[in-house]
Amino acid sequence: MRLSAADVGCWVLKSTSPPADVVPGWQPGTAQTLTRCVRRSYRLDLMVAGQPCLLWLSGRTAPGVHALGELTGGAEPGDDGWAVRLRLTLLPEPVARAELLIDPVAREAEVLRMPAGSNPSWLSPAQFAAVLARAGESRLGSWSA
Repeated sequence: MRLSAADVGCWVLKSTSPPADVVPGWQPGTAQTLTRCVRRSYRLDLMVAGQPCLLWLSGRTAPGVHALGELTGGAEPGDDGWAVRLRLTLLPEPVARAELLIDPVAREAEVLRMPAGSNPSWLSPAQFAAVLARAGESRLGSWSA
């Protein structure tokens, strides 16, 4: 399926490193500006500043949504390939992959169906709403969609 801008409710940027390794000392409820590598594809043309995004921790230890935020710009070429900048707020508690797998909408997300896929992945507007609902106020802190 070829995505359109209307299909994307949120961009998913994956990491195999936990947030504490991505940004040493990153505290829940605080925002950090990060650069994440992305694979060159037509999807990069859909990425623009202000779109919602999230940080997904892949792997066996605490997989799921660990931070929420927005793109601060589109994808740009760099010395090591393509990358995108984003500003993310670390959640006090992650939204576990297991929680999303039991949600009838979220479980269809690309990141859950094809976990080995490259950055960027995406959530539909309904899937992103399911993530936000699972996150709840206690996890979201001062972040809002």
